[in-house]
Amino acid sequence: MDEDDFSSSSSKQFYPYHHHLTPPSNTATTTTTTTTTTATGGAATPTHTNTSITSSSTHHHGAFDQQQHDHHQFSSSSFSPAPAPDLNLDFTSGKWASDLLLETGRAIADKNSSRVQQLMWMLNELSSPYGDTDQKLAAYFLQALFSRMTDSGQRCYQTLMSASEKNCSFESTRKMVLKFQEVSPWTTFGHAASNGAILEAFEGESKLHIVDFSNTYCTQWPTLLEALATRTDETPHLRLSTVVTATRGSMATVQKVMKEISNRLEKFARLMGVPFKFNVVHHTGDLSNLNFSELDLQDDEALAINCVGTLHSVPPVANRRDVVLSMFRQMQPKIVAVVEEEADFDVGVDGFEFLKGFQECLRWYRVYFESLDETFPKTSNERLMLERAAGRSLVDLLACPAAESVERREVADRWSYRLRSTGFNPVGYSDDVSDDVRALLRRYKEGWSMTHSPDLPGIFLTWKDQPVVWASAWKP
Repeated sequence: MDEDDFSSSSSKQFYPYHHHLTPPSNTATTTTTTTTTTATGGAATPTHTNTSITSSSTHHHGAFDQQQHDHHQFSSSSFSPAPAPDLNLDFTSGKWASDLLLETGRAIADKNSSRVQQLMWMLNELSSPYGDTDQKLAAYFLQALFSRMTDSGQRCYQTLMSASEKNCSFESTRKMVLKFQEVSPWTTFGHAASNGAILEAFEGESKLHIVDFSNTYCTQWPTLLEALATRTDETPHLRLSTVVTATRGSMATVQKVMKEISNRLEKFARLMGVPFKFNVVHHTGDLSNLNFSELDLQDDEALAINCVGTLHSVPPVANRRDVVLSMFRQMQPKIVAVVEEEADFDVGVDGFEFLKGFQECLRWYRVYFESLDETFPKTSNERLMLERAAGRSLVDLLACPAAESVERREVADRWSYRLRSTGFNPVGYSDDVSDDVRALLRRYKEGWSMTHSPDLPGIFLTWKDQPVVWASAWKP
């Protein structure tokens, strides 16, 4: 990826399906949309202050609508409070994308195909993945909604994943992860909390084994290695087993990446004077069918299980998540560290259940994009990579079946119920660990804080009072 990524300000260049969205032929009122392109960042910004459209009762026969007809003709019935007859967007409020997208979600839930076409045409005209937060939200949600409406979600998701794997080298991915951790505590918050809990659980142990299920390229472990090196008693032996899941087509790339990570970690451990062994377990599919005998657990090792942003990748069907947690319980760990983003992405198939999940996606991804906007420079390839990853996850959530989804997050209350039901009890964070997490947050811009819930175990990372990440520790 290079600076050419920022050369385009047009959503028409980003979306190959732009020409499929033909303007509605008989909207009662439309206000002309004019965009201007700024020199920095290439953001296309609407210059008008509001626009309104009126729902049409006539079915529009554009290519998009024809695809809808071919797959599943909408019925005229509705289930929920009817959307407003006129849509008034105030572009001065800075929240126009949420209003327009929510109206689109209502129209999809109501199976109002002509309304959906009108609104998606508007989104296509106003959106840009290189614009401000609202334009980006509109662009990535539009991509996901179009995939949903054309029954192409799985194909679109695989295409986006393949393009990402092809275009992103190990070095660019490593740079993105490290830059994200430099400017935002989104992942380092969980690292600090988990490392603190693991180190306290390992106190006095001489042979340690951490089984790592995480998605942050082992960036969590240098800090822990450094802490082990400064222990007052004898430096313990550490064995780190990292479970890496990948599709069959990407396995060769993943193996190459993990080899580089292994070399770097082993070199750092030698520098710190920590006896260290690193093992990578490659796995295709989700964790519920992992052969845990590959982890080579030893009776004389104290075991910790580390799950940072990984449990939600197990599809929430057929009790698969509970199966994974039950297998963790059978491994008899001293501690299990669980970190998950705080969101309820239970997107239903249609009707009210779809709309409820869609609203939560819209709320959470706005918080995420706004945090990226305030922490990264305007022209940042690392931010663009994170935003594109968010776009892929939206396709997974809104356009792919639940049985295939790897992005369906759950809230702390639900994870806590699952963990308790499978035989785990929460472990509170000590004052020392909590103080370390607070000290970490002080390194970042204002807006980040740590909070507790009186009814839930663990701690929450909040961005402007919105909980975004939950960290917790558990023992059998």
